[in-house]
Amino acid sequence: MDLQEFKSKVLPAKQKLYRLAVFILRDKEEAEDILQDVFLKLWTNKHKLHAYTSIEAFAMTITRNLCLDSIKTSKRKRMVDATGLELSSGEVTPYQHTESADSMSKVEGLVAGLPEQQKLILHLRDVEGCSFEEIEQITNLTVNNIRVILSRARKSVRDSFLKLENYEVG
Repeated sequence: MDLQEFKSKVLPAKQKLYRLAVFILRDKEEAEDILQDVFLKLWTNKHKLHAYTSIEAFAMTITRNLCLDSIKTSKRKRMVDATGLELSSGEVTPYQHTESADSMSKVEGLVAGLPEQQKLILHLRDVEGCSFEEIEQITNLTVNNIRVILSRARKSVRDSFLKLENYEVG
């Protein structure tokens, strides 16, 4: 694989890899460092990349593993941070904006309380838009297991959110 082929096949996944690293690490600078390590690893092994059906899925696996290694070595506790997310809508009153931000904050807290595996699969599928096959390659789980874990994660967040909303109204 030459430089042009590397640029065309690997670099388009940069933003997705960065978002995954930030999601796992909760630190933008550390995520950037991990991303550099990922690209260095991919470039170093560029002659082996043709063996993978999805270079992007392989890169996401490397990203995930490097992030988890980083967490193990620094023994940091992860937290959900969506301060960089914006709610985009047309005509929204300040009340609606505050209500949406409050709901978003509640959902983030509920997602943060999920087991790590559920959090990762929920992020990969619903935020990154990965296919089940890509998630299978990244996590080494079967598609059926991924579907079950994803379903349980969504149900847990939905039920807990509805319980919170009903409690506050009632």
